Order: sequence, then structure tokens, then C-alpha cells
Amino acid sequence: MKSITIKGSERESVGKKATKALRNAGKVPCVVYGGDKPLHFSADELAFRNLVYTPNAHTVAIELGGQTVNAVMQDIQFHPVTDKILHIDFYQLFPDKEVTMNIPVRLQGNSPGVRNGGRLLFRKRKLAIKALPDKLPDFFDIDISKLKIGQLIAVDSLLNDDFSILHPDTTVVVQVKTARAAVVVDEDEEEGEGEEGETAEAEGGEAEAAQE
Repeated sequence: MKSITIKGSERESVGKKATKALRNAGKVPCVVYGGDKPLHFSADELAFRNLVYTPNAHTVAIELGGQTVNAVMQDIQFHPVTDKILHIDFYQLFPDKEVTMNIPVRLQGNSPGVRNGGRLLFRKRKLAIKALPDKLPDFFDIDISKLKIGQLIAVDSLLNDDFSILHPDTTVVVQVKTARAAVVVDEDEEEGEGEEGETAEAEGGEAEAAQE
């Protein structure tokens, strides 16, 4: 998984007054959990732009003076009016310790069911998984190029030995449902209808010839 580097400074004071002063200066107070003790730091709000305002999932390399802490974002708080970032919680990564993370889902191809008038329902745009840091995937890529009307793709088709998916196997990720204008077409039926149509046209032509 791709990593984003964020340069920050350790916080000496974590009180309300110090936190308010940080926010007024355009910085975001943060905490990293998972280690021997919580690590408090702050960084410029702009430094989190590529981490927060993106559909992609990333790990984070937090540079604090002479040390670098690898982590993943666990929780974020926004101001209810201004949408400014108020606080971010991170969880420290260790090579031998599994971590839980939401991984985005990407759809590949064009569904024939949609071309026939069906409705594509994207039920799960992210999937929660548990894995070792070096086994975290960037995306779940799902091929929908054979998905017909009435068909679906569930979690059980995405299972992998590298990680555990924290949803029931029957959880629907994407499906194509029938719409009012939808036409359920079977390839064999299409061929059959073509032959019958040709026969009917031929019979019609013979009848017209007889009348003349």
C-alpha cells in the first residue's frame, strides 16, 4: 500500500488552551495509539490534504524530528460548520501485528445488464479488512463485464489468504437489478428469435406474392 509522509512536531502540552492555540495557528492536534504510550503531535492542516480528501487508502509515515512512526488513520473529527479538521487519531503499525483498515472498491468494465436497461447498485464502496501492514491492498478491483440483470458479486468471491474481510461472506458488494425498462436478453434466445423472424418475414412475402 502507498504511504504518505507527514512532517509534524511532538506536543508538549495537551490541554484545551494549547489545543485551541494550535488550531488557531492552522495546525491539527493528533494522537498515535498502539505503542507503549500515546504519542501526541501536531502538523499543518494542509499536510493531511492527500490523506483525508481522497477515496484512496494510504498508510502514513509520521516524521517527528529524528524519528519516523508508521501508522494508519483510525478516526477524524471535523468542525460541524467550517469542516476544518479538529483532531485525528492514528494507530501505529508493526510488521508482525495485524491492523484493521477500510479498503476502497473499484469497478472494472461495463456490465451487459446495465446496457440492457438494468440498474447498477454499488452496495459497498469500501470493505473493512484485517491484515499485516505489508499485506494491505490498495484497492479491491471487481470485474463487472459479465454481470447480467439479476446477478451480483458478494464478499465470498473476494476472499484471500493475505487478509480477512470483516463482513459476512454473503454481503453484496455490487449487483444489477431489474428496472422497468430493462430487457432480459439471453444469447441463445436472441439467435432463436432471429431465425423465427426471418421465417415469418419469408412467409409474409410469400403471402403478398400470392395476393398479387
